[in-house]
Amino acid sequence: MRGFGFWTEMSEDKIIGIDLGTTYSCVAIMEGGKPVIIENSEGARTTPSVVAFTKSGERLVGQLAKRQAVTNPARTVQSIKREMGSNYRVQFESVSHSPEQISAMVLQKIKADAEAYLGEKVTRAVITVPAYFNDAQRQATRDAGQIAGLEVMRIINEPTASALAYGLNKLGEQAVVLVFDLGGGTFDVSILEITDGVFEVQSTSGNNRLGGDDFDQAIINFLVEEFKAQSGLDIAGDLMAVQRLKETAERTKIELSSALVSEVHLPFLTADQSGPKHLETKISRSQFNEITSHLVEATIGPLQQALEDSGLNPQDIEHIILVGGSTRIPAVQDMIRRFFQKEPSKSVNPDEAVALGAAIQASILAGDLQDVLLLDVIPLSLGIETAGGLFTRIIERNTTIPTSRTMTFTTTEDAQTSVEVHALQGERELASDNKSLAKFHLAGIPGAPRGVPKIEVTFDIDADGIVHCSARDHGSGIKHSVTIQRTTGLSPEEVEALQSDAEKFAEHDKLVRDRITTRVHAESMCAEAERTVTKYGDRVEKVHVDKVMKAVEAVKEALTEEDSADLKQLVAGLDVSLLDLGRVIHSGNRQSTPRREEKSASTSSGKKKQTYADELPIELGRVAKISAENEEETRAPTQSLEIGEGLD
Repeated sequence: MRGFGFWTEMSEDKIIGIDLGTTYSCVAIMEGGKPVIIENSEGARTTPSVVAFTKSGERLVGQLAKRQAVTNPARTVQSIKREMGSNYRVQFESVSHSPEQISAMVLQKIKADAEAYLGEKVTRAVITVPAYFNDAQRQATRDAGQIAGLEVMRIINEPTASALAYGLNKLGEQAVVLVFDLGGGTFDVSILEITDGVFEVQSTSGNNRLGGDDFDQAIINFLVEEFKAQSGLDIAGDLMAVQRLKETAERTKIELSSALVSEVHLPFLTADQSGPKHLETKISRSQFNEITSHLVEATIGPLQQALEDSGLNPQDIEHIILVGGSTRIPAVQDMIRRFFQKEPSKSVNPDEAVALGAAIQASILAGDLQDVLLLDVIPLSLGIETAGGLFTRIIERNTTIPTSRTMTFTTTEDAQTSVEVHALQGERELASDNKSLAKFHLAGIPGAPRGVPKIEVTFDIDADGIVHCSARDHGSGIKHSVTIQRTTGLSPEEVEALQSDAEKFAEHDKLVRDRITTRVHAESMCAEAERTVTKYGDRVEKVHVDKVMKAVEAVKEALTEEDSADLKQLVAGLDVSLLDLGRVIHSGNRQSTPRREEKSASTSSGKKKQTYADELPIELGRVAKISAENEEETRAPTQSLEIGEGLD
């Protein structure tokens, strides 16, 4: 049984833990068995995630960049984390910078501060990301670390890191913990079970476009309208004025966490022909709550989703950990109290918990901290596009990682020699509604009747949550694999709407999926019926063959209609006809049917034979094999899932 972790001085090359935040970043290291925050060169415990370029070409990072943002707004980059994994570019004169490059500049500053503190070179780090970051965003974060000269040992989810920081001194206890992480630019909620040093994530949900920046923007919008009412001037397009409003908004938000009213004094905000214009106003907490109520409300959906995915109720949550500076907002804390009917824990610093947890994970990887095991999950389902444009999940969301799972598919056309494997990520039933990760072709498959080839598609997810996909033809051994490289990433709308769309369109998606599945199954049944009649038709009485062919013609006629209400019933009739034909074939020609083939037909589903479709060995069921250590092979219900036609 696991007890308390113990500390040993084993590694010389230290691994730092970095919270690469949207608005602020933080770094920590394990010292004497405890995580310690490393102060930056300015003496602060957090570093603004801000990069600026002066007119002379000098690059400023952190507090220096933030200080000059008002006078140099057009050349100052903030909140770049929201663009990670996208094709967004920052253009200064003729030089273009990717989000990874900007983030790498912040990481270089953090790396230098850590080296100054430790008095030695730092080359390895654990870096945190929002739990709801997709594969492209995780890849981009790893790239940023490598650009900064760091070997990224592990990408860890921010709520999970916070749970490590919370639970390090509670390793002998058992608890169900919910981490509510509302940072500068992202929102995550994760539910973990801590048992004897094992931190197991049960579920995670979130929104990559919700955070403190949005609360600041609500105040900025309020002040723009207030100034317009006072002066008649619209300063929304004035970069310097808006930057001053941004700094004021952040300060006002912080003040209203402890005060009921915050005064705004902005002299010389702009000017017109009559002279300079000033902004003097007040914002009360009630006004702030009113203009940000939709943002607080937006946190409830992911909260409910995480509880639903974990199978828990609000009363099952024993401890609530608040992470991220925006959780200091009174309206957010009030919502949490109402939702759970209990007080959230204040035992961890919301600004530092993520970095402390990253440092703990770093010490686990270094072998210094033992008897602590972290089991994280993937936030979104992974799968491929199958016949009819359906999305077939191979790894479900909230599956513990690292993991590897394989599912077997087949072809849709006779003599098909290649298939296209389209890897996707999301929660919708149709492939077109999910995020495309990669496409590749498995070519050179030996030509065979449809349904005969066995194409094994495998998804591997490493401990960083980064995806690898491969496809293999079982018969020939031909294989193609790909590491899902960073693409354009999810657009803000796609990321924000993934879960809500899945719920909103669930019923519609189900109807569409059922219709497509029925058509694919009908086409497969017709092809198999014709193949069976060609092979065995001369061995049985003509009446049995005619019955099958009549059923085939009826199904084919129904398939010519866009949406035939009778298709399911006609397919069921064909199924019965085929079953009768199969019985006649087996009862009249037992010796002529190879015994090995008979066994395959009768046991392929692992269940009692009910329909002819269940008996057909070439109707490949889906087989999900978990390759994780000490886990047994599991099989999903038998179902024909054919990969769409490829190049041929």
